[in-house]
Amino acid sequence: MVRTRVGYAGGTTTAPTYRRIGDHTETFQVEYDPTQISYQRLLEVFWENHNPTTRSWSNQYKAAVFYHNDEQKLLAIESKDREAFQRKAKIRSAILPFTGFTIAEDYHQKYYLRKERDLMREFEQIYPADPDFVRSTAAARVNGYLGGNGTVEEFNAQLGLLGLSAEGQHTLREIFDAKKDR
Repeated sequence: MVRTRVGYAGGTTTAPTYRRIGDHTETFQVEYDPTQISYQRLLEVFWENHNPTTRSWSNQYKAAVFYHNDEQKLLAIESKDREAFQRKAKIRSAILPFTGFTIAEDYHQKYYLRKERDLMREFEQIYPADPDFVRSTAAARVNGYLGGNGTVEEFNAQLGLLGLSAEGQHTLREIFDAKKDR
């Protein structure tokens, strides 16, 4: 994963915001390196991390894949069909064309990291401008680890590359290990 950003997609409202979302869906944008992770693997992660058989109670919170081209569309539909077969249930998550993405307000970005004040202070020193923080690969990875994502092997390999102090690394390790122990 190179970086992630949260925002709004799939609607027609001009310049959506959290308070004026209109017909958009809250979503996140994933920028990835296809030499490191495949689109198929990203789809697997999508299906693993929500219950695609439940109907969304609103357009704002629906589960959806927004494809960018015909190949992504085909792969997304095939993965949805596989899920339906494996689960023996109707899949309600949507496969939709990408029509644009509006980045969400700063306070919505890197949710888990913003809740960890000590780590956030370190990132504020590294990235004094919020747009740089939001675009940061290191911030995206730390946010993911704080959310309990990633393997122990990935975490161990990347911990020293995230720009954190020894104390920050220790704090992140404690939180990550606690989430993995559950």
